[in-house]
Amino acid sequence: MTRAQDTSDIAFTVAGLRASVEIRIDHWGIPHIVAEDRADVFVAQGFNAARDRLFQIDLWRRRGHGRLAEVWGAAAVEQDRANRLMLYRGEMEAEWAAYGPGARAAIEAFVVGINAYVAWARDDTDRLPPEFAVHDYLPDFWKAEDVVRFRTHGLFYNVEQEIARAQTLVAGGEVADELRQKREPAHPRQVPEGVDLTEFTEEMLRTYRLAFAPAAFAEAAAPESAVEGVSGSNNWVVDGSRTSTGRPILANDPHRAITLPSLRYLAHLRAPGLNVVGAGEPGLPGISIGHNETLAFGLTIWPADVEDLYVYRCDDTGAGDYVGPDGPARFATVEETIGVRGAEDATVTLAFTVHGPVIHVDHDRGIVIALRAAWLEPGMAPYVASLGYGDAPDGESFIAALEHWGAPAVNQVFATVDGDWGWQVAAKVPRRDGWDGSLPVPGTGAYEWRGLVGAPELPGERRPERGWIATANECNLPEDWIDRGITATHDWYSDARALRLREWLETDDRVSVATSDRMQNDFLSVHARAVLANLAAVRVEDPRVDAELTRLRDWSGVESVDSREALVFEIWVRRHLRPATMRERLAAEGVPAERIDAVLPLVLKDESFGGDLRGDLSVTAWLGAHVDGARVAAIVERTLCAALDELEQMLGAETEASPWSWGRLHHASVTHPALAVTSTLPAEWVRQGPIPRGGSGDTVGNAGYDAAFRQSIGSTFRMVLDVGDWDRSVAMNSPGQSGDPRSEHYGDLFAGWAEGESFPLLFSDEAIAQHTAQVIRLHPDEEVV
Repeated sequence: MTRAQDTSDIAFTVAGLRASVEIRIDHWGIPHIVAEDRADVFVAQGFNAARDRLFQIDLWRRRGHGRLAEVWGAAAVEQDRANRLMLYRGEMEAEWAAYGPGARAAIEAFVVGINAYVAWARDDTDRLPPEFAVHDYLPDFWKAEDVVRFRTHGLFYNVEQEIARAQTLVAGGEVADELRQKREPAHPRQVPEGVDLTEFTEEMLRTYRLAFAPAAFAEAAAPESAVEGVSGSNNWVVDGSRTSTGRPILANDPHRAITLPSLRYLAHLRAPGLNVVGAGEPGLPGISIGHNETLAFGLTIWPADVEDLYVYRCDDTGAGDYVGPDGPARFATVEETIGVRGAEDATVTLAFTVHGPVIHVDHDRGIVIALRAAWLEPGMAPYVASLGYGDAPDGESFIAALEHWGAPAVNQVFATVDGDWGWQVAAKVPRRDGWDGSLPVPGTGAYEWRGLVGAPELPGERRPERGWIATANECNLPEDWIDRGITATHDWYSDARALRLREWLETDDRVSVATSDRMQNDFLSVHARAVLANLAAVRVEDPRVDAELTRLRDWSGVESVDSREALVFEIWVRRHLRPATMRERLAAEGVPAERIDAVLPLVLKDESFGGDLRGDLSVTAWLGAHVDGARVAAIVERTLCAALDELEQMLGAETEASPWSWGRLHHASVTHPALAVTSTLPAEWVRQGPIPRGGSGDTVGNAGYDAAFRQSIGSTFRMVLDVGDWDRSVAMNSPGQSGDPRSEHYGDLFAGWAEGESFPLLFSDEAIAQHTAQVIRLHPDEEVV
């Protein structure tokens, strides 16, 4: 079955257009939108986004605004309440002004386009994607403020670190916390005066986690930790003196959850004064990663600490609800009604302290927990500020536009056709005087923010002599950063990808689009090599284990899909060696055995994007320096033997006809959760894959995985730009551009993505005409001609 609108060229009447618009869909599903008016290009972008991603963007809006229970009933009420607690509730004039000129007009036009498509589809429900029939509801119409008021689709998780750090320090001390999360820059942990770390529990984050949890379709959402699934990215920009073309090259591959449909959507927007192509989130206007006629731009997460938990004592005098900076105070409250399908409406009360939403009240302990978040301030809707640089003609204009960027905190890189290039952190980061935000703080007034720090005060670099810049979510602060009095974060991601990129870029002075494309799919784990180097002197007696160690020592560290060594390494180090060596390290620190049992679950993060090997590097180096060689050998022999036994249970005995390889366990598959609730639909609508995959969470080609070895994190969208010869640029967006299962572009890119392929990112009229598969014409509200 296909959508009728995909079978041939088609025309629509769109209320709100000023003139006709043409959309050329290329062979890979990318819409190239040409309008005579800038407002019209955003109307068309909204219309086309709804055409391809209507259920996805309707669900995102419904979840973010706390309206899931209207469709999915009482099980969603608690999640709806959590999301309403996290809505932006400030003045809308301040909100619009914060994004800079033109943002409000673009969003208003975008919403006109969405609503025009919704109206067209609602006129004949067969036009709607099948999710609406499966769940028996109709998409709503949008308001412009809907786009910016919800924030829980952003990449934030700092308060998770605060609770995990408090629990780890109590259970195992500073060594345990360093194994859990390397602290960069190295700096003593500061326990705020007046805070009892023993008070903090996972339950305190339930409401916070529910707000960020994906919608559930068969039961209530699960409030899971955001740290394990945290996202990141790679980007790099190379000066023309170090490329094969003599022109700059810019590459970007965001690492997000592997989902069906994709979290990114590619589009090309062309109107007077605007000609930009690339990717953004489907529910937002503009392009956040891509290029215009003169400028290329890309971003990665810069994991700034933009959240703090404030702890108050319940007021037992009757004068207030909590004791705030000025003594007893009442919560500010908002009462809202949540529509509930199949039941009476639910009335909920939302409470706020002077610092922000109340996420937990523990009457037994007499404490209140509230969240202060920079992303609840004006101008902090994720990625919206990218509207300010889509038409930037040069580097100076681009950097100036970043002053409006609020969230998420990102490393922005850019390159221009005249040879300028550089890096600038863009964010709004709290200024904390005398405290670092790494633990919960008392709400007494002693730990207050002193405003927000923006791009002009954050790190950046222009045309360094080395000829390249790369960022991969690693700690990239200047050496004198702590002396500047601005706390960014101490919780950086692994440096494994950054080290691998540096290893490549320092030695390759002929960087090309092709080599950059290959590097985005690179599966060499520098930290795997380093862990094995730390164990190079170990000698064991068991012949089977000795043979495996020899293979591992000779291994290149490339975690390819057919690598036997990668399979053994991943199972051995992450599932067997890690818990044994961490236990050894904690015991040496004097942590009692019963407390080790309590702290290990905090230290042993699952293998995911967040489950990096830095702790293993640290502890294996410590073993070599401080533990008797015979004891280390015994640990290695015991754990590697156990890993081999587990592999035999998983894969059966290894034979010539059935060799072991990493791809036999590690795979990619994506499931559409809203369609998986029924068994009546075509299988390919519900699931794509499985396909064997290489890599891990420590490789540039990020392939972090879950407990079932299913890739959960990765770069489903990739882009490499040949700056100035734009038609030579390439991209990928898996599993496909469309979120409608009836579309030919629903899963057409999944297999190619898994194989490391890409497609041309077309820009010129000639290239687009050569690869046009369909033409869509949008006309103003009059008879279609």
